Amino acid sequence: MPDKTIALNRRARHEYAVSETLEAGLVLTGTEIKSIRAGKVNLAEAYARIEHGEAWLIGAHIAPYEQGNRYNHEPRRTRKLLLHRDQIAELVGLTQAKGQTLVPLRLYIRDGRAKVELGIARGKKTHDKRRTIAERDQRRELEREAKTAGRIKL
Repeated sequence: MPDKTIALNRRARHEYAVSETLEAGLVLTGTEIKSIRAGKVNLAEAYARIEHGEAWLIGAHIAPYEQGNRYNHEPRRTRKLLLHRDQIAELVGLTQAKGQTLVPLRLYIRDGRAKVELGIARGKKTHDKRRTIAERDQRRELEREAKTAGRIKL
């Protein structure tokens, strides 16, 4: 069964150059997983951090569950990420390198469990962002020309 993508962090791909990705589980409450399944998630301002040998997702917004009662969750609470000890040790080494950070790229559901795809990324400079936009526009133009060239003209 394929993964069901709930939220993409498109801003992360624009702001950062991602070198590696890995999958992490999330520790959630009942109302949080119900909101995630309803698609009420925003990862735009989220990031991950390793503190005291544990990985944490900070700044992710999971909207309160509409049918939730007084036990509803805090939308921007810090959530624990589930990773193996050796993965955390590797991430500590990678993120201590100059300019490297952990960025959530997407949140999805696999086999009924919420997962986060984390990227080890380096911040892009303004000229790198411009180059990326120019390359994307050029690729779109080539695809458009190839599409029109394939049409039969009468």
